[in-house]
Amino acid sequence: MSASEKRVVVDDPHRFGKVAVLLGGCSAEREISLLSGAAVHKALRTRGIDAHRIDAADDLVATLQSGTFDRAWIALHGRGGEDGSVQGLLELLDIPYTGSGIKGSAISMDKLRTKQLIAGAGLGTPEYRLVTGSQDFSATIDALGLPLMIKPVAEGSSIGLVRVTRADELATAYTTAAQYDCEVLAESWVSGSEYTVGVLQGEALPLVRIDAANTFYDYEAKYFSDQTHYVCPCKVSPECEREWQEMALRAFSAVGASGWGRVDFMLGETGEPLLLEVNTVPGMTAHSLVPMAAKAAGIDFAELVWRILETSVVGSLSKEESLEAMDGG
Repeated sequence: MSASEKRVVVDDPHRFGKVAVLLGGCSAEREISLLSGAAVHKALRTRGIDAHRIDAADDLVATLQSGTFDRAWIALHGRGGEDGSVQGLLELLDIPYTGSGIKGSAISMDKLRTKQLIAGAGLGTPEYRLVTGSQDFSATIDALGLPLMIKPVAEGSSIGLVRVTRADELATAYTTAAQYDCEVLAESWVSGSEYTVGVLQGEALPLVRIDAANTFYDYEAKYFSDQTHYVCPCKVSPECEREWQEMALRAFSAVGASGWGRVDFMLGETGEPLLLEVNTVPGMTAHSLVPMAAKAAGIDFAELVWRILETSVVGSLSKEESLEAMDGG
């Protein structure tokens, strides 16, 4: 479902059938995926849905083939869950799933291609360069200045991110990012406020402003620190919030994302919003941002999880069933 499409409403839990909650896996974000998946599973069960936790690290193909599942709620973060891999598997097995399809998942997981598409859509993003080795260090600093951020292109949750403040720190930062076996991106440092926009069934949720106690919003600050402060409503003018929400929806659409997700951006020195990335399977933990934004919109956690499961229904029902579901069953 693209950002322009409408919600398909399902009122009866039995219409979802048997649901596999995919969690864990083998990515660097396994720890957070286990937390997200457990919370999602609990919420689905409280709403009367026949939900089952499936660790993607444990022979996922055989489990799905033998489990007679009607659909999947993807709570896998990082590679194997957000990059189009599990989406492709589910399509081969003819199992409908939540969120973005193969293309939107693969593009959004790739920070470099995401930035290229966002820039092509006329949206702002921090200046960047691809770093392939020590031969690029001097040119990177000349082009972007200091400080700068070094990122592995295909990791999420701020894994492998290093802030570089001196030229002699770049080699170590590059090694840290390159260990994740993907391209390495250098990005100009943005010192303004950080915001995020949740997207749910074609609509933007209220903005959340992130005030991290650390130098930047890193892995610890995202998931475990009680020193990170979140402001929602974020206390900007209604006109500004609408403008930024529309920008987020445009970015979401530009990378082919669908169903639900999150768009992150920062404000540059001139107040211009600079898009950082699109997340197609955001965290669903106690510190997570989409549940926080949904709550501000009057959507509690269990309802949010239900509505995300509704995104698996689009395209998986017959025309008559879809019309019936939209009419409320």
